[in-house]
Amino acid sequence: MKEIIFVTHNKGKIASAKKYLKDVNLKVYEYEIEEPRSDDIKYISKCKVMESYKLVNKPCISLDCGFWIDELNGFPRAFVNYSLETIGIKGILKLMEGKENRDCKFTECLSYYDGKELHQFMGEHKGSLAKEILGRDTDKKWSDLWYIYIPYGYDKTLAQMTEDERDNRRKYKSIDSMSEFAKWYKNMKNGIKI
Repeated sequence: MKEIIFVTHNKGKIASAKKYLKDVNLKVYEYEIEEPRSDDIKYISKCKVMESYKLVNKPCISLDCGFWIDELNGFPRAFVNYSLETIGIKGILKLMEGKENRDCKFTECLSYYDGKELHQFMGEHKGSLAKEILGRDTDKKWSDLWYIYIPYGYDKTLAQMTEDERDNRRKYKSIDSMSEFAKWYKNMKNGIKI
């Protein structure tokens, strides 16, 4: 089985990849890829996977995520890291004070590039925003948004859930890009065209 490289420095994304892609010969190269400024996670993921391939010259994956808050016209969208570095989750909660509509969602794009072809897999996880910071720190989290994001169908933030609860929750209105990639890759490896 060919080796696939995941170039990232995000410990939470690494833990997630190891969990979802256990049937893939995945190797992690811890390095921070420069992220282009864009509102389009597909474009960002594509740029990062192409840059990763130049770095290691082997098939690579890249994962980029966005966070959309309905009441704030989608803010912060693909600018999650910038938003967290500037206003933080306290600032996001401040923007939401007095707002009734707390619907939000994570969007994600996993890009796979083998040096010839690019394949992209989209994911989406709907939920709502807590009114305060809740939960505990874990090395499994890939964003501080875990402290304020409540998955659809639940009354706890991701940071309040145990690892077992997170792993075994019913994924209402949820599509996971890593799972989509894993299914595609398994079929491709077995010669099944999708």
